Amino acid sequence: MTMENISNKPLSAIISDVADRYWQRMNEAWPELANELTEDQAQELYRIMGLSDFIAEQLCRHPDWVLPLFNGELENLSRQEFDKDLHELLSDSSGEDEVKALLRRYRNRQMVRLAWRDFFSYTSLENSLLDLSALAEALIISARDWLYIQMCKQYGTPIDAEGNPQPLIILGMGKLGGRELNFSSDIDLIFTFPEHGETQGARRAIDNQQFFIRMGQRLVNLLHQVTVDGFVYRVDMRLRPYGDSGPLVVSFSGLEDYYQEQGRDWERYAMVKARALGPWTAHSDELHSMLRPFVYRRYIDFSAIESLRKMKQLITQEVRRRKLTDNIKLGAGGIREVEFVVQSFQLIRGGQEPALRQQSLFAAIDTLYNLGQLEYLAVDELKQSYVLLRRVENLLQGIGDQQTQTLPDDGLNWYRLCHCMGMASEAELRTHIESSMSKIHRHFLDTVGGRIEDETADLWTQQLWIAYEDDDAQTLIKEQMIEDPALWPLLKSWRETVTNRSIGPRGRDTLDKLMPWLLNELTNLESPSSALASVTKVIDQILTRTTYLELLYENPGARQQLVSLCCASPWIASQLAKFPMLLDELIDPSQLYDTTSLDDYGSELRQYLLRVPEEDMEQQMEALRQFKLSQQLKIAAADVTGVLPVCQVSDHLTFLAEAIIEQVVMQAWQQVSKRHGTPAYLAEGVTGFAVIGYGKAGGIELGYSSDLDLVFLHNFSREKYPEQGETNGDRPIEVGHFYLKLAQRILHLFSTRTTSGELYEVDMRLRPSGSSGLLVSEIEYFGQYQREEAWTWEHQALVRARFMFGSNALSSRFSELRTQVLELPRERAKLAKEVRDMRTKMRSHLLKVKSGLFDLKQSAGGIADIEFIAQYLVLANTHEHKELSTWSDNLRIFGTLGELTLLSNADAEALIRAYLFLRDESHRLTLQQKPSELPVELVEEHANRVMEIYQNTLMQD
Repeated sequence: MTMENISNKPLSAIISDVADRYWQRMNEAWPELANELTEDQAQELYRIMGLSDFIAEQLCRHPDWVLPLFNGELENLSRQEFDKDLHELLSDSSGEDEVKALLRRYRNRQMVRLAWRDFFSYTSLENSLLDLSALAEALIISARDWLYIQMCKQYGTPIDAEGNPQPLIILGMGKLGGRELNFSSDIDLIFTFPEHGETQGARRAIDNQQFFIRMGQRLVNLLHQVTVDGFVYRVDMRLRPYGDSGPLVVSFSGLEDYYQEQGRDWERYAMVKARALGPWTAHSDELHSMLRPFVYRRYIDFSAIESLRKMKQLITQEVRRRKLTDNIKLGAGGIREVEFVVQSFQLIRGGQEPALRQQSLFAAIDTLYNLGQLEYLAVDELKQSYVLLRRVENLLQGIGDQQTQTLPDDGLNWYRLCHCMGMASEAELRTHIESSMSKIHRHFLDTVGGRIEDETADLWTQQLWIAYEDDDAQTLIKEQMIEDPALWPLLKSWRETVTNRSIGPRGRDTLDKLMPWLLNELTNLESPSSALASVTKVIDQILTRTTYLELLYENPGARQQLVSLCCASPWIASQLAKFPMLLDELIDPSQLYDTTSLDDYGSELRQYLLRVPEEDMEQQMEALRQFKLSQQLKIAAADVTGVLPVCQVSDHLTFLAEAIIEQVVMQAWQQVSKRHGTPAYLAEGVTGFAVIGYGKAGGIELGYSSDLDLVFLHNFSREKYPEQGETNGDRPIEVGHFYLKLAQRILHLFSTRTTSGELYEVDMRLRPSGSSGLLVSEIEYFGQYQREEAWTWEHQALVRARFMFGSNALSSRFSELRTQVLELPRERAKLAKEVRDMRTKMRSHLLKVKSGLFDLKQSAGGIADIEFIAQYLVLANTHEHKELSTWSDNLRIFGTLGELTLLSNADAEALIRAYLFLRDESHRLTLQQKPSELPVELVEEHANRVMEIYQNTLMQD
């Protein structure tokens, strides 16, 4: 049978070429093909193989699926059959490998069926989404139910205090919760259970939460792991409380406590679509009733609009940063904006209108019309546009079973889309898509968004920007009473440079609209020319990135912040020039100066990383760097405007670093343990690994460009765990080697240069035995080394050491060991001499300053002398005053020394004042991109007082 005979519907040549190749493979796999199919069936099979690589690949592997499709499976589909089929299929299975294979094959077979129906429009889009959601739910619940039985056999049945069995409840989030799942989607899940208790019926009882955490891990593996049959679904668990850092499963009460005390606006938004999967039970009712007050407020809640606007800004920033173009989900007027429009009404009015409390977008939008919240035209435009975009999305994903919302960049897939959508050409389909997105964006702006500034304002700087004659320009400037002779020559020179740059017509047009507004900001300043020089360094870097020029044009607040920050700090200007994505932070000035709370950096970072696919390590590393840069910009903005005093600047920079350390360690842990498993001696959820900060990190005194002095410790010893010396993975390695690999991976994550640079420079030379020592040490060996082998300067460093990551047990043990070492009795004269000698050696190596200038750190009476006074007094007196081992930062050390009268109050206060002054000046000079030097006369008073105390303390003992 030849192709010419069977194709009665013309396919484009490019699609026919693909269909021919698959048809040949199908004939080889199924030689009887020609005799088994009717003419019409053969035509349809040929056509579908040209349209979808996924369907063609699956059918070539499983030709026995073809005839059943034509014998009723395509026409007769009952969603209830999925659940029934799967429970029957798994009922006789005993091993997880067998279940994985059964789930994946069933999934692939049904997805072929659903995609086929979709490509030929045998069902409406709404029904197609319902079918895909029902299949996903059946796969998840059947896997859960099978696994629960196996787990109960192994560990006993989890019960509550009254003896009632406890189930695992799965919340489906996002489109799965709304029964609107697209073809190749991640599934976002949250696992929970009703009551705490213990298992019953096995030899050893375990806590219910431990039971469900183990079950959750195995369930994710059943669905998520890629085998020879592919995967069932990519599972994303990061919407759970505390994200990756939180337990995999929490009880109902744990969920309730979290959302009452810490629930964020974006979590309210996510919870609108949350739905307990599987058969509805009393537990499902209880869970939804418990979550309702968090999602739906009793009053009309207009704060939801601002929250959604900020979430949309984050998405827009992400689109810009990742250079996503043609994205029909996240772009302006995309699928997400329809969801935002509908969910803004749900969040605002759902507390008073129970009819709005539903997960389905289609049902919610009809309810909004019935309640008079949306006009018929708006509902009609939103619905039709949404359906078009979702249909295109489904077809895009059905082509190759790929999770994408980006329009094709190749002719073949455009032809496929046009064929299925009944469009004559890419241009026609693009016109329909753009029209739909334009309508959606208009409704989004009316409901959630804001309007951009009027483009037609008449500014005198418009004439200045386009002036070509020197006299005309100088006259314009004089008329405005601006006394700055350097302004016009600088502007003219820069404009000539820009003219020779290739920035494209759109970029040039945007620049011509932006510059009059920017010049209007600059010419109101005291020195417009110096401001122009600073700001144009940033503009130079974004000339070819039109989206950033548009950002500055459309956001007057962002322009104002750009100008004020560049003028206040050349360091900030250089950061903005090096990393233009930071311009996104300028959009909302109130957010820019609203620095993150000290104890919120960890949770903010976890939420930030939720936007990045967990398995995409390159994007994860880039996201860490972007988070650091954006948070540093906020801190610097608050610093230069006087919102934050110096101590708080260092606190913020240090706690930011601490949050990043936590995520780097956890990412490194996931990568190494994925390959080798985890050390067998560890309990669930424990790493046995600690990060100790020294120097500025330990002393909570980090600056903008500080590196991190770190030491890595672990708590494994062969004596304590003689039979658990290896990891438990498929490729086990010795535990010490595991921790070495972990340490190496951590350093790699810190030091790798991505688009946004290096994360932190890490210095490991303070570890036992320095550069020749092990990269990670066992904690008891660390204590022994410090007691028996360490030099005095290493004990000085230990004064400023602080636990930064690890379990409470490791933290307590490190604190004990540090205290033991600091409490060692020392001969004062000998100690004073060793500290003085080390200070002299340091000064001779590091002090390089011209006459008349004072190096803030190394000059006599500077920061280093103050630190050495603190270190000496702690080492000399802790054996009699244990409280001196409590703190690692100099300010609280001096406070304690004053309280103990080991320093007079006058001396303690003088040292604190000098230390704060020197550090404040150091921060200021860093932001001005100047060396840490001042004229001697500006520092003389503080320096002389410090040297007097230094002499009295270290020269007389």
